[in-house]
Amino acid sequence: MEICQLSGRFFSAVPLQFNVGLRKSSRAPKFLVCSNRVNCYQTGKTDQDSRNRMFILGMGFVGQFFTQELLNEGWVVSGTCTSMKKRNELEQRGFNVILFDANQPEMSTMNSLKSCTHLLVSIPPVMGIGDPILQHGELLRSTLMDVNLQWLCYLSSTSVYGDCGGACVDEGYPVSPTNEMAKLRLAAEQGWLKVAHDAGIKAHVFRLGGIYGPGRSAVDTIIKREPLSESQKRRVSKQFTSRVHVADICQALKASIHKKPARRIYNIVDDDPASRKEVFAYALDLVEKKWHSLTKETTHERAESFGQKASLRGEKRVSNAHMKNELAVQLLYPSYKSGLQSIVDQMENPF
Repeated sequence: MEICQLSGRFFSAVPLQFNVGLRKSSRAPKFLVCSNRVNCYQTGKTDQDSRNRMFILGMGFVGQFFTQELLNEGWVVSGTCTSMKKRNELEQRGFNVILFDANQPEMSTMNSLKSCTHLLVSIPPVMGIGDPILQHGELLRSTLMDVNLQWLCYLSSTSVYGDCGGACVDEGYPVSPTNEMAKLRLAAEQGWLKVAHDAGIKAHVFRLGGIYGPGRSAVDTIIKREPLSESQKRRVSKQFTSRVHVADICQALKASIHKKPARRIYNIVDDDPASRKEVFAYALDLVEKKWHSLTKETTHERAESFGQKASLRGEKRVSNAHMKNELAVQLLYPSYKSGLQSIVDQMENPF
């Protein structure tokens, strides 16, 4: 299978430590909690002023993984979710989360932005609304005008490129989203870049491939024996799908904080675009080799689910050359094969 030719200089995947000097800021709100679960204002003003403070709008799969990595490195991290149930679950894991209502954002959410040094936006658009934060543009602008924000990143999707007929695309390829959600993604990209520009803040957009990782992968789908979601069914016939492991997304995020690159938009994908049929066949093989209790009946059912004829409609092979060359990211999982193998290796018997 032909794939994009990607090259660049890499560095060893060593966890980055950030000790960026910050200007003094006002006392942090009480909901900001350090990694040891002690309120930051209790640790002394000097410690508070010297710590990097990340706020994550949208504590989803990527946000949770990134939060844990940052907490392990001594960051102060807070974020948002949209339900009390999820908030309780995240707090039980030691995360600090506040509820967010897209229609009526509380001032506590906006005030929290004034205390952070870094902001990650990981909220998908809402049909009929668009980006739920940008709909309150004036309030957002006025908030960001008075902050000590050093870095902002919006997590988008490679879907903004639209139908490319299997072409290899980089960040300069014309965007032409073909479905409503992709169009809203593109509008959100433009909106966040404009808001950041107006506020004098350096901002980036990361266009992510299909996200997978522990708990969210072809291996997990097979083991749970759940029916395919509607979005999965729509992607079954694609010959090429660019993916990225959540750990490599976090690598790219930390690299952009550390290196402060000039480019605003980056594709964040692995080296191996492949069909879902191919990926699930490999995942099935891994599962059957490690856990022989998986029935052949289930195996055949899954194989048939991904046996539809492939098509190049709407497909693309996404280049990650700029991510490698400019962010100097060396992928931990350059292929779905190494990524799925690591997931299986970390699993205990799930049956």
